[in-house]
Amino acid sequence: MPVFTILSATYNHRDFIGPCIASVLAQTFTDWEMIILDDGSTDGTGEIARQWAGRDARIHYVRQENRGIFSLAITNNQGLYLSRGRYISILEGDDLWEPDKLQRQFTVMEENPEVVLTWGRARAIIADTGQTQAIAPRKEIPDKPFWPNRPAGVILNALYIENMIPAVTITVRKTTLETIGGFKQPPGFPTTDFPTLTDLALHGAFFFDDHILGQWRVYSRQTTKMFPVKMLQQRWKFVLDHAASLDPSIRENLILTTRQINRHFKKRMMIAHAISGRYRLIRKEFTEARKDYLKTIFYPALGNPVWRLRAIIGYFYSLFHWNVEGLSRKLGKVSYK
Repeated sequence: MPVFTILSATYNHRDFIGPCIASVLAQTFTDWEMIILDDGSTDGTGEIARQWAGRDARIHYVRQENRGIFSLAITNNQGLYLSRGRYISILEGDDLWEPDKLQRQFTVMEENPEVVLTWGRARAIIADTGQTQAIAPRKEIPDKPFWPNRPAGVILNALYIENMIPAVTITVRKTTLETIGGFKQPPGFPTTDFPTLTDLALHGAFFFDDHILGQWRVYSRQTTKMFPVKMLQQRWKFVLDHAASLDPSIRENLILTTRQINRHFKKRMMIAHAISGRYRLIRKEFTEARKDYLKTIFYPALGNPVWRLRAIIGYFYSLFHWNVEGLSRKLGKVSYK
């Protein structure tokens, strides 16, 4: 039986699935199986994955009719059902791992039986250019005392405000994942990592490895860039509901108040509209970009003058159909093609 099961959900990742699989084959720890869960790709992703599976018996290709991103939990739970490893690792079809990722996490999990989940830093790279956009979690995040999640649930003080755990770095004990009923995804929520993490946090310690373990690609048509405002709205509601449902023994360790949660998300909504405007502008959705920028400019929350200025610039660029990414490059900022 393999030590790790790697679950790789993929959809139309023709340009990325090969490097993704290659990064698994390059692991210094070799006792793994990889289950590629193809959500009905139409661009040749399946053919590429089948070729790799034909070369290595540890790689298993599973195709299904397209369910879409809002049924990702069903897809991942199918992989969980098929899995044989005692540790479950997440690697979506457009992401990559560093060669020592599994070895480092094997050591952590074997030496720390109280740890239910281990994670680390990851690099966000621009898909078109390979340029590094950011490293997550940011070094300046001041919540590290919560990260070990001792006692269980205390990490929610940080996690509710910002999901600092890159999905590409996660490894979790299969038994714990099964205890919470598998991957979670509330209706209308286009991801599974955050809802699943909040439930896993109630069941044991987390371990943060201060090394870069993986990379995820950023491009204008991925889910997080298509629906930044909707995702933030859904997350806001989810956090309030989740906090209200906590057992009193867990809630007593939650120093974050409802008022603080609401204040944080209200400010983030302003930024989410600005981010949405930028990606709509990249996709040449000029009218919708202007609507987002106007919502940022006239957003009632105080503060964030830099984001208002960015929105004003973006608004005029959208009026004249100009390329705002060209301006970003001139200013030495991260840009997209």
